[in-house]
Amino acid sequence: MFIRQLKYLVALDQEKHFGRAASKCHVSQPGLSGAIRSIENELGMVIVQRGRRFQGFTSDGERVLAWARRVLEDCDALRQEASAASGGPSGVLRIGVIPAVVPLVTPFLQYCLKHYPGITHRLHTLSATEILRKLVNFELDVGITYLDAESLEAFEKRSLCRETYVLVCGPHESMEGKQSVSWRHAAELPLVLFTDNMQCRTGIDRAFAAAGASPKPVVEADSITAILALVASAGLYSVLPNSVASMEHAIGQFRFLPMLPENHRDIGLVLVKQRHQSPLLQVALNAMSESISGSTPLERRP
Repeated sequence: MFIRQLKYLVALDQEKHFGRAASKCHVSQPGLSGAIRSIENELGMVIVQRGRRFQGFTSDGERVLAWARRVLEDCDALRQEASAASGGPSGVLRIGVIPAVVPLVTPFLQYCLKHYPGITHRLHTLSATEILRKLVNFELDVGITYLDAESLEAFEKRSLCRETYVLVCGPHESMEGKQSVSWRHAAELPLVLFTDNMQCRTGIDRAFAAAGASPKPVVEADSITAILALVASAGLYSVLPNSVASMEHAIGQFRFLPMLPENHRDIGLVLVKQRHQSPLLQVALNAMSESISGSTPLERRP
């Protein structure tokens, strides 16, 4: 059994299609199919459900797939060890980030691009559930999300910072003289908020409820960029994490007023427990901790 055969399995799982998987692996479709049949013959089990097209993996195949991911991960870590011994860290770092905390990643990327040019970054904006699934499947190296979810009990967590909320006002803003805004007052404004399936919205709704307020947003969106565009051009307001104030294109265009009483949530790194930390991942974790907590308007967690 060869490493490339394991790569074919993982590619097939990602693409759900023999032709696309073959193209991704730069091999012919018969070559990919033959390699997978070779694994089946060697192990004496059926791995892939076949019909006129790919139908999924068998239960045995799912176990082989999980094993293949672990082997490929270990091989990549070995290559990183060898690279680190002869020079600086290099390789691809796969980061999963929930949409609300994307602004936090900018200082980290700036830091790494300057100090670790051998590292290539792949940033994936995902739901918290998808981040955890991809971590378990070795499709991500690290996730950045809120740390208060019960589903994180099986994961290693590292606190980065504490998030609070701000009212985002555009050019139309009528808050002259105000230095902060109450949740009750904000609930009466024409708001654009995150969609209610997003983790950030959960915290915002909780804060409104604690203040006895019930906002009725006129628009909901799943993108900070879309929300800021609507605040800038449609005469709306928004309640967002205060990390939005670190976005360069937002500075000068918007006013950010702290929401009172203050509510907060802890944000941090999420990893698979007992996972071998390659030199690349070790460098990344240290860089994230220093750059994110030290370069944003968030309060560092004590």
